[in-house]
Amino acid sequence: MAQAHNAYMPGYAAPQVKHHEWRTAENSAAYLLPTLQTMVKANPNLKLLDVGAGSGTISTSLAKYMPSGTVTATDISDDILERAAEYAKEQGVSNISFQSADIYELPFAANSFDIVHASMVLSHLDAPVQAYREMLRVVKPGGIVANRESDLRMWSYYPESAGIKQFHDVLLATTVEAGGNISAGAHLVTWAMQAGAKREQITASMGTWMYSTPEERGMWGGTMAERIKKGGMRDKALQMGIATEADCENMAWAWVEWQAAEDACHGMMHGEILIRK
Repeated sequence: MAQAHNAYMPGYAAPQVKHHEWRTAENSAAYLLPTLQTMVKANPNLKLLDVGAGSGTISTSLAKYMPSGTVTATDISDDILERAAEYAKEQGVSNISFQSADIYELPFAANSFDIVHASMVLSHLDAPVQAYREMLRVVKPGGIVANRESDLRMWSYYPESAGIKQFHDVLLATTVEAGGNISAGAHLVTWAMQAGAKREQITASMGTWMYSTPEERGMWGGTMAERIKKGGMRDKALQMGIATEADCENMAWAWVEWQAAEDACHGMMHGEILIRK
């Protein structure tokens, strides 16, 4: 019998994951692109697996860098994969396919892919080392596993407000309660080594996101407000007794005020890793 694992707390409702569709290879996988481009020159027919692809915006933009290769994008949600397929079609990208798959039991033979990529997936998992073992299993010798994960502790934002501070505290507490890891970005090297990778096979780095333009503030602030107005994070906070209905309304309003401020900004730090098999 397969081991039971924790559920994905944020869920897949469009307002809850709107910020996922802001992500591209350029703003979320820049650490991978030089290696990808070098590998494409050596082998134009690369096979790339994107695990936990969600809305597929990163998957589709990666596919553009390897037009003679193929991308297989997976997720546990059939609904979000339908949206990902629509997005790829809108972008005119045809060298990509979509398949339902569990990161713990990938339905692929060993040594199937040149690159296995995951973005903001392992931070939500209760067994990230097991996930790394599976990703390493399906990547070819000489290939790479590429992964980027948030360190949710590392928020830097302006203007400061009690509402956003409380939201951050609630996010951290509910993520832990749901089985996720709030310091995932700092754990990638140790997880990879626990999964069997040698330290000399690993290249680690840190990256950031910054939300500052009106469009970025609207996307990020709007998504965060939706998360605390309804959905898994709100439900978990109320269940844990760490926030009231009134608190949730105040936190949502704090994000509305933040996104309306012309001088507002929000930065986040992420760990990044390339594992050469």
